[in-house]
Amino acid sequence: MAGIYIHIPFCKSRCVYCDFYSTTRGTLKTSYVQALCHELAMRKDYLDQPVETLYFGGGTPSLLAEADWRQIFTTLQAEYGLEHCQEITLEANPDDLTPTYLEMLTRFPFNRISIGIQTFDDATLRVLNRRHDARTAIDAVRRCEEAGFRHISIDLMYGLPGETEERWAADLRQAIDLRVEHISAYHLIYEEGTPLYRLLQQHRVEEVGEDSSLRFFTMLIDTLHAAGYEHYEISNFCLPGRYSRHNTSYWQGIPYLGCGTAAHSFNGSSREWNVSDIDLYIKGIETGERVFETETLNPTIRYNEFIITTMRTRWGTPLAKLKEDFGEGRLEYCLRMAEPYVQAGKLEERDGALCLTRAGIFVSDSIMSDLLWVD
Repeated sequence: MAGIYIHIPFCKSRCVYCDFYSTTRGTLKTSYVQALCHELAMRKDYLDQPVETLYFGGGTPSLLAEADWRQIFTTLQAEYGLEHCQEITLEANPDDLTPTYLEMLTRFPFNRISIGIQTFDDATLRVLNRRHDARTAIDAVRRCEEAGFRHISIDLMYGLPGETEERWAADLRQAIDLRVEHISAYHLIYEEGTPLYRLLQQHRVEEVGEDSSLRFFTMLIDTLHAAGYEHYEISNFCLPGRYSRHNTSYWQGIPYLGCGTAAHSFNGSSREWNVSDIDLYIKGIETGERVFETETLNPTIRYNEFIITTMRTRWGTPLAKLKEDFGEGRLEYCLRMAEPYVQAGKLEERDGALCLTRAGIFVSDSIMSDLLWVD
């Protein structure tokens, strides 16, 4: 099975922390959707297996109108078929999820909605330049449920400017009260080039300290575990068995096609990515000369990506597959480098896989770094 990621880059306004490719030039939506559908048709042979997941990310996919969705799904059905598709996710902003918009979405095969909430603190939402407030976010979840959507995920961020344990605890309590089946929670990163990074350089905001970050992460794990959520990937939690199929396919090395500006694709042996410029993207598709870059993955890159992606999950790095794909030498190397962490109780072998323990999750970057192969 394989997946398709479709990037919708449009935003009404940019959040100050975001470094994903986006644009506020909404007048380009019609020509962009046309180019996107042409790319889907052009690249239908990239995947040689049925499509199991579709994911519309952004940007803000919930800015597209019914006619846009009809054009996209008509193309997808004609070129790929949707009969094997088990999960179709739409990323959405809370304020876009009006009863009218949700009713429209039910005419299409979406069965999962991922809502970018980030925090339930109104003052912080204003600092982040988010378009919604806490009440809007809470109401959006309820409206999704009333419209018949049962697979709902929300995104949270912690380590935000002025973050305190009390505020983070309140965010977690509110998220749990919503009883959504999936929660993604990410520590804020001050990405160079973003407005928030400039505010940091101007000393107008301050990063939280390492000790505070550790406490916030501990609170996240303990609070969601006590509420019945499985910690199935470093930043992702779900009610039992309700993990994101699409994102999990990334961590399991399953091939995927990425369409739209800045979208990445992976077929197992190479990776390619479209240009991060909407004008160049549209022009390239219209002229039949798609603007993209590609990278062939040699055994070392593939091994290192295998370690980094699989180790992030509760299922860990499968040792038999590691040996099958990369040979006895790299298996022995991995086990040798892992041994100090096994002895320290930060890694363990479980069901034939090398897995992070709870203690290991807190130093996962260091562990994965030490397991990487250096030519």
